[in-house]
Amino acid sequence: MPILTIIIVIVLVGLALWFVDTYIPMNAAVKRILQAVVVLVLIIWLLQVFGVLGSLNNVRIK
Repeated sequence: MPILTIIIVIVLVGLALWFVDTYIPMNAAVKRILQAVVVLVLIIWLLQVFGVLGSLNNVRIK
């Protein structure tokens, strides 16, 4: 995956998170949980893209 694509995804996720934080009224606790989940998913995705984390195709959530 080209580095430009990775940078674009990170910027778009950041903008989406900023938009939600700024323009959608919600409880501060819910906002922090949402931010933590988004950052965690982004970190896991980056680890998978760079090959640090193995393939997650075989993981099943029941």
